[in-house]
Amino acid sequence: MSKITQIIKEARDQGRLTALDFAQGIFDDFIELHGDRNFRDDGAVIGGIGRLGDQTVTVVGIQKGKNLQDNLKRNFGQPHPEGYRKALRLMKQAEKFGRPVVTFINTAGAYPGVGAEERGQGEAIARNLMEMSDLKVPIIAIIIGEGGSGGALALAVADKVWMLENSIYAVLSPEGFASILWKDGSRAMEAAELMKITSHELLNMEIVDKVIPEHGFSNGELLAQVKKELQEELKVLQALTLEELLEQRYQRFRKY
Repeated sequence: MSKITQIIKEARDQGRLTALDFAQGIFDDFIELHGDRNFRDDGAVIGGIGRLGDQTVTVVGIQKGKNLQDNLKRNFGQPHPEGYRKALRLMKQAEKFGRPVVTFINTAGAYPGVGAEERGQGEAIARNLMEMSDLKVPIIAIIIGEGGSGGALALAVADKVWMLENSIYAVLSPEGFASILWKDGSRAMEAAELMKITSHELLNMEIVDKVIPEHGFSNGELLAQVKKELQEELKVLQALTLEELLEQRYQRFRKY
């Protein structure tokens, strides 16, 4: 098995820590909040409030299931527009009360079904991109598995974007890339080599800011490491003036 194949397998492994695992394992007294106050609650997006040390933080994540029944409930980690609107509601609430935002991303992409399109999937994603670019609190986004297309980017317009070592981040799946380019989805791993979707490749290209090692760490050790990194980084971001924070975020994405 090639290295890229192994990384993709690890990124998609059903046994990986989920967004909810990170939220509950890192943040004390995490309380999950529900609904977009418009249509319904989307199980593919989780969000709430917790404590990181001595401060309150808003946490948002895209949630995959751990078994078939759970995946059906979570729509296999593919959010509907109401999921992105729930995320935005919580992020605007965080802005109102001056809470930093941390997002955990693991999705093959936003749900492409008819109902999602009827309810404004594209608009919901675009609005998140616009609002996050100017959100007046620090934002840290972490790719914890798959980071697929605009469905992932809708929670990744952040001051710092990190990836777990065995995660992937791309404009579309390798299978989709191969199907479009060669009309042959079976060439997905060949496509993955060309796409440069692994954490270290993206770090070298300065698409992401940090890679968090996974190899040799237990789940508990990984959670502890992410918690430590978040505490240190938030101190740096919160030391900036609002003007500096927003300008750095703007320049981070303009450089692409």
